[in-house]
Amino acid sequence: MIKKIDPNSEEFIYQLEKTVEFTKKVNKRFGFIFNPENEITESVQQGLTRNKLIYGTYYCPCFMVQGETKEERKEADNRICPCKPAIEKEIPNEGRCHCGIFCTPEYAQKHEKELEIEKIAHTHSRGLTKEECEFLLQKEQLDHDEIEMLLEAREIGYVDFVLVDVREWMEWVSKRIKGTDYLVPTTSFYQSLEEANIPKDKPVILYCLTGSRSAYCQYIMQNMGHKKVSNFAHGIIAFGGECESGR
Repeated sequence: MIKKIDPNSEEFIYQLEKTVEFTKKVNKRFGFIFNPENEITESVQQGLTRNKLIYGTYYCPCFMVQGETKEERKEADNRICPCKPAIEKEIPNEGRCHCGIFCTPEYAQKHEKELEIEKIAHTHSRGLTKEECEFLLQKEQLDHDEIEMLLEAREIGYVDFVLVDVREWMEWVSKRIKGTDYLVPTTSFYQSLEEANIPKDKPVILYCLTGSRSAYCQYIMQNMGHKKVSNFAHGIIAFGGECESGR
């Protein structure tokens, strides 16, 4: 049964104010700061408020609350904000908790820079600087606008990377992104990658049709010791830039 809470009710608004203060105290206690994406922070605060009103506890809103009674919920070891996995593992290792509301200052600063660069890439308000291009290549997932701008930046010498198509030969012949350096088919990935002989310290961008094969190959290359491997998250099917075909 869906438990409905009216976000416009006085009860919810009052509890939301208390939740905001609670999350501020968490930041102060652990030295965290809020996510620079305000929508994420506000959404998590609303989820925490909802759980507080329903269960009387700040259960993490990004996970299912298991158990019908207090005793069952306690035995189920549901995440309670700020949860132990976030404090002990997620934030120290990734810079942010699973929900994204609590971040280290370093993560927030980096993420804010990423958001700024993404905005430039998506609006094409101006070209990226050399520093912004290098920063963009640190991302593990890239979209079509970012790929286009990086290709343009590579042409003028702002940045250097290798663009790799991991689809099959027949797909490559039919259509590929102009500027692709190598075809390294997923079905013969290890052998083809060895033949390509790409330096492990050189940035690499992988793409396939929809982003799934390239994500798999990204994982392989990272395990092989390649330092910077990015994935074109939506693949050539979402690419609006210049393509070419033929052998």
